[in-house]
Amino acid sequence: MTQLLHIDSSILGGNSVSRQLTAQIVASWKAAHPDTQVSYLDLAVNTPSHLSAESLGFRVPAGAEPTEAQKRENANSEALVSQFLASDVIVVGAPLYNFTIPTQLKAWIDRIAQVGRTFKYTDKGPVGLATGKTVIVASARGGMYSTSEGGQAMEHQESFLKVIFGFFGITDVRFVRAEGLGMGEAAKAAALAAAQADVTVHTQPAANESKAAAAA
Repeated sequence: MTQLLHIDSSILGGNSVSRQLTAQIVASWKAAHPDTQVSYLDLAVNTPSHLSAESLGFRVPAGAEPTEAQKRENANSEALVSQFLASDVIVVGAPLYNFTIPTQLKAWIDRIAQVGRTFKYTDKGPVGLATGKTVIVASARGGMYSTSEGGQAMEHQESFLKVIFGFFGITDVRFVRAEGLGMGEAAKAAALAAAQADVTVHTQPAANESKAAAAA
């Protein structure tokens, strides 16, 4: 049984392209992998609080007694990191807000970035502990950031997510990208068509997986 965690972070509800894309990604993945079990997290509805002395309670020194507020926040952090670690596939809706990811998504990342759970430090540097997972990011943005040097310099959305998931030890990070959404109807239609092609490519079984299934 494959565990898939479906995450949305857009604040636009039914008008969100990233939500549309994550739903399509999950449906396509389930069609190609029927043994998939899905859990859902809507960060625009259930947003973890941003980092504070209370929400950093899981980092208090060993032997220190957390406050009641820290205990409540610790329980929330533990639920989120456990859900993440139990997932084999994570589908993340990540619209571009002011050149980066939504604060709701950043708050979730801050909760699962835990020493000893998703990464550790060694004498040779940090090592990711959340290995063997697949992350598929639904990237939605109004302008064009992938095809020009100026746009790439302004983009801190896909680049950040690739870095942070890589820091957690995840090397299989895929992007379903719809960009240029705010540049007219023709550009939007082209962006959605390109994203649809990406959905198909990134949700089908790998060639060796298909061969193994055929031989079983």
